[in-house]
Amino acid sequence: MSVVASRPTVRTPVQASVTRIGTPDITVVVPCYREAANVRPLVEALTQALTGRDWEVVFVDDNSPDGTIEVVRQLAQTNWRVRGISRIGRRGLSTAVIEGALSSSAPYIAVMDGDLQHDESRLGAMIDKLAAGECDIVVGSRHVEGGDNSGLANAWRHALSDGGIRLAQMMMPVKLGDPMSGFFALRRDMFVKTAPRLSGAGFKILMDLILSAPEPVRVEEVPCVFRPRLAGESKLDFLVLLQFLALILDKLFRGWLPIRFIAFALVGAVGVVVNILVMEALRLGGAGFGGAQSVGTIVAMLTNFWLDNTFTYRDRRLKGARMWGGLIVFLLVCSIGAWANIGVATLFLGTGEDWSSASAAGAVIGVVWNYAVSSTLIWRSK
Repeated sequence: MSVVASRPTVRTPVQASVTRIGTPDITVVVPCYREAANVRPLVEALTQALTGRDWEVVFVDDNSPDGTIEVVRQLAQTNWRVRGISRIGRRGLSTAVIEGALSSSAPYIAVMDGDLQHDESRLGAMIDKLAAGECDIVVGSRHVEGGDNSGLANAWRHALSDGGIRLAQMMMPVKLGDPMSGFFALRRDMFVKTAPRLSGAGFKILMDLILSAPEPVRVEEVPCVFRPRLAGESKLDFLVLLQFLALILDKLFRGWLPIRFIAFALVGAVGVVVNILVMEALRLGGAGFGGAQSVGTIVAMLTNFWLDNTFTYRDRRLKGARMWGGLIVFLLVCSIGAWANIGVATLFLGTGEDWSSASAAGAVIGVVWNYAVSSTLIWRSK
């Protein structure tokens, strides 16, 4: 009796009803974190808003624990317009936008949040302005006639947003009512030319793009309604505003100083204030100088560690046992930095420098030491 070997079942790909050739005209880049509940509604909204246009959407997910990228992949299996990029070991809205935009071959790129607060119905008008050659960047603005900012959750977030806008407008080379907007569109060729100059820091990439462009940028604004959040979590907080300030300083220094170093120095300045406040409080309570100085220094170090772990090294944040180990090393590093600060200041004082100059020299050496060791030993890149 002959035996016929069974053949393994081979699954053949389902043939699409329409063969897709070439690249779409528009790539919508959506940086996201914990937005699983918003993915399907956003794709449906884009489908309606961009009817008759050739488009795709790229979700750039920073390894969300809620399975955002899995929802994207499920949709991508049946919808060629949906793509996903999963990033592991790094976080940040600006870098997510950069990676998503650089993955595109479309002539036009739009950027919007994944929280359904941006008005996707304005995308068509934004792309049409670019296609007509009227401008280089089109911004969906909450602060022009017809725009609305009521979707921000509370007065605190309104204050943060308004404060950031006023700060940004002082720096901008063009008149822009909403420089903090995360909803904008531009030509891909302009983005590619500008990308090597971008800092990639923080959450507000629009200002980074305008300030980093190799040539003057023509900007237009279209009114946009900022809707209330339905799901996910807001990324606008005080730390975001600090990152925005660090971006501004980075542009002022024209990249001569690393933006992370600027952030580290800003945190150090906060530590100085904390130290003084604690010392004064203890002095008023009857403590001696030595004891007050020691407690103030320790509290300042703990404050600096928390801020650096939360803000300066947000993309390398330590958690659990690694955080406690990092804290111990940080305290040791800062103690050595303080010793170096005093030693250098004393050395400069001995050469005839006044107290202020000697103290400043010591402070510079101390912060450089702390930054160098913190970046290479405590919050080293993976």
